[in-house]
Amino acid sequence: MQNGTRYRITATRRIAAPAARVYDILADYRAGHPRILPRAFGALEVEQGGKGAGTVIRFDVKAFGRTQTVRQTVDEPEPGRVLVERDVNGPNVTTFIVERGATDNDATVTIQTEMTSRPGWLGAVERVTTRMFLRRLYKEELNNLDAIARASV
Repeated sequence: MQNGTRYRITATRRIAAPAARVYDILADYRAGHPRILPRAFGALEVEQGGKGAGTVIRFDVKAFGRTQTVRQTVDEPEPGRVLVERDVNGPNVTTFIVERGATDNDATVTIQTEMTSRPGWLGAVERVTTRMFLRRLYKEELNNLDAIARASV
């Protein structure tokens, strides 16, 4: 998007499970990751791979009365710690960062999305509404991750 404004949405939460278990759930796009997604994300389909780097996914996002299909590639710049989803047809990038917690049985997870909005006042409105929407979704996703990671043995 030309002349747009680049911005970031971030959410962080402590997860009561070992970092390795948490990362495995996030990187598993066939069984783990789909279980933590909020209802606004739907129809997750793995087109290629399924575990970590090299995975290609497609899913729907329902927001503001519209459904948008997103296609992303997955990379692992730091396997076991950082997972990156890049939009195939756009500049948006979502990064999952898993940090070992204070003990072996907890972790801190950050979800961070970098997006580009249109320029001007419409872009300002877009940034405000998108931030509110995604922060709510990321909070739900992190809560789901905590519940699933704690239940996994």
